[in-house]
Amino acid sequence: MNGNNPYAGPPGVTNAGEPAPVDLSPEQERHLRRTVAGIVSRTESHLPDSYAVGSELSVGAEGPQATVAVNPPAGHPVSAGFTPDLDDLDAGIDDADADEVARGLAASAAVQVMDAIGDVTPTAK
Repeated sequence: MNGNNPYAGPPGVTNAGEPAPVDLSPEQERHLRRTVAGIVSRTESHLPDSYAVGSELSVGAEGPQATVAVNPPAGHPVSAGFTPDLDDLDAGIDDADADEVARGLAASAAVQVMDAIGDVTPTAK
């Protein structure tokens, strides 16, 4: 029956019904780690020390996946995840895109604190 399954492989390597994981080269993994670390540090630069910023990297059947999350001192955590193409890893993620993600996370985390505290008048719209 495994012959009918496009993901069939030797036992213990790929379970039936699951796509095979995508492997990254060591250089691609270093690029991804550097990019995510840069987003974390950029996000931290927009926030006070009371906000916890972290990241997680994984490689699955869909390719590499990265998540950057912010846990504000009050309110719900916020996160941004992305799955870059393998070609993008070789070329590197654009600095403007990394800055946009960092600013968006910082703003979302600040809004979470404002919502949790209540009675905070925004200074801009």
